[in-house]
Amino acid sequence: MRNEPQKELRSAECGVRNEIRVRYAAAVLLLCIAAIISLGACSKAKQPPPRIVPVVAETAAQKNVPLQIKAIGNVEAYNTVAVKSQVNGEISEVFFREGQDVKQGKMLFRIDPRPFEAALRQAESALARDRAQALNAQEDAKRYSALSGKGYVSIQEYDKARTNANALDAVVQADEAAVENARLQLEYTAIMSPIDGRTGAISVQKGNVVKANDVVLVTINQVTPIYVTFSVPEQELANIKKYQATGELHVEVSIPQSNSKPINGSLTFIDNKVNTTTGTILLKATFPNQDRALWPGQFVDVVLTLTTEKDRVIVPSQAVQTGQQGQYVYVIKDDMTAELRVVTPGRLYGIWTVIDKGITAGEKVVTDGQLRLVPGTKVEIKNEKAKQDSATETQSTQSTAQTRTGEKK
Repeated sequence: MRNEPQKELRSAECGVRNEIRVRYAAAVLLLCIAAIISLGACSKAKQPPPRIVPVVAETAAQKNVPLQIKAIGNVEAYNTVAVKSQVNGEISEVFFREGQDVKQGKMLFRIDPRPFEAALRQAESALARDRAQALNAQEDAKRYSALSGKGYVSIQEYDKARTNANALDAVVQADEAAVENARLQLEYTAIMSPIDGRTGAISVQKGNVVKANDVVLVTINQVTPIYVTFSVPEQELANIKKYQATGELHVEVSIPQSNSKPINGSLTFIDNKVNTTTGTILLKATFPNQDRALWPGQFVDVVLTLTTEKDRVIVPSQAVQTGQQGQYVYVIKDDMTAELRVVTPGRLYGIWTVIDKGITAGEKVVTDGQLRLVPGTKVEIKNEKAKQDSATETQSTQSTAQTRTGEKK
C-alpha cells in the first residue's frame, strides 16, 4: 500500500517533465522560424539594385550598298616607246632634257647627216647616168625597129637593141630605189618622237657613236591617259561579265599613305584567259590622269564597283560576334535591356557589315561592351550620353555668343 503513492508521484513527475520538454521544443522551433523570417527580411532589405552595364551602341541603318571587288593594282603607261637609232653614226645634237614632256614629231636626236647626204648625191648621180644611157638605148631600139621593118638589119640585131634598152630601164629603176633608200637613211638621222609622252633618262649623249637598232637612246611613256592593271579571283569573272554587259563598270583607285582623293576611271580590258598558276584574271582600267596623279610603276588600291544594291540593312562590323549558336548581335530594347539576336551577316562594306537576316533598320546594336552582357542585362548607352552632353554644350555656347552679340548692340 505504501508503494502505490510513490508510483503515482513518480508518474506525475514524469508527465511534468515531458510537458516541459514539449514546451521547450516548441519555443525553440518558434525562435528558429522567427530567426529565419528575420534573416529573409534582412536579405531582402539588403539586396543590391540590378547591375547597369555601360555600352557603346549604334543604330542599324538602311542604305544603298555598292557591290565591290577590291584588289591591289599597278600603274602602267598607256603607251611605251623605246627609241633607237635606225642608222649608224655619231650623235651630233640632243634636242630635249631628261624628264621633259614631248609632242609627237618633236626632234629628239640628230645623227651626223653628212655621210648620208654624200650617199644620196652619189645615188642620184648614178640614177642620172643610167637614165641617159637608158634613153639612148630606147632611141636605138626605135631606129633598129624601123630598119628591121625595111630589111636593112637583121631581126637578131633588133632584138639585141631592144633587150639592151629594157636592161637599162631596169637599171634606172634600181637606181631610183637606191636614191629612195639613201633619202630614207638621211631622214633617219633626224630621230623624232613617235608619241606624246614624257621622256626618261638619256642613255647616250652627244658625241657618242651608235649602231642601228642597238642601244635604247631614251624611253618615252604616255601617261595621259594611263592604265591601272589588277587581278581578281576567277570566281568573280562571271559577275564582272554580267554587269559589264549592262553598262560601263566604274573603277576607283587610291594611293596608299596619301591624303589625295580617290581617282575615277572605267574598266576597259578583260584578259582572254585565266592565269592557271594563280587562278586569277587580269583586268585593266583607263584613267584620264590629266593631273598626273598616277605614275607608271606605282602600286595603288583598286575598287571595282559592279552594281549598287538598294535598301540593305547595315551595322558596324564590331557589333557582330561569334558564339556557339553562330553569329549574333546584342540589340538594346525599349526598356534598355540587352537581347541576344542571332543574325545572318552578308558581305563587308568598309567598316560596315550587311545583315541579310535578323536585324531591322532603326534598331540599336551594341558595338562595345558585349563581353559584360547576358540576355536581359540593363544597359546604359555611353556614346548617346556623350552626344547629349555635346549638344547641350553647343547650345550653351551658341546662347552665350548670342547674348554677347546682343550686349554689344
